[in-house]
Amino acid sequence: MNWGQLLFSFDGRVGRSVYWGFTVAVIVLFCLLAGVMVMTTDVNNPQAGGGLASILMGIAGLLVIWPSLAVQAKRWHDVDKSAWWILIAFVPFVGGLIALVFNGFIPGTPGPNRYGNPS
Repeated sequence: MNWGQLLFSFDGRVGRSVYWGFTVAVIVLFCLLAGVMVMTTDVNNPQAGGGLASILMGIAGLLVIWPSLAVQAKRWHDVDKSAWWILIAFVPFVGGLIALVFNGFIPGTPGPNRYGNPS
């Protein structure tokens, strides 16, 4: 699977390692941007914010939405569930935990399933 298919297509399957690699990369990106935002914030005027860094964080947040959904859909496919299961994360308190367990810790179905062959 190439980068374009991984980040922009909702078809296919990905394993836990790809899911965690993507998740860690996004976390590192936002930690770096948050660090830059904190370092560029004026201590004497905290209401001023981080300026350019906060704008970059907003843009990065918008740019990462589609790839995050695509990787998560493929991960749900790997455990033989519909991509609509992404919506479970909106259930208060337990939804995010259920999504984390299924996407991050449950192994995919061995062999081909209705969403294709394992990658």
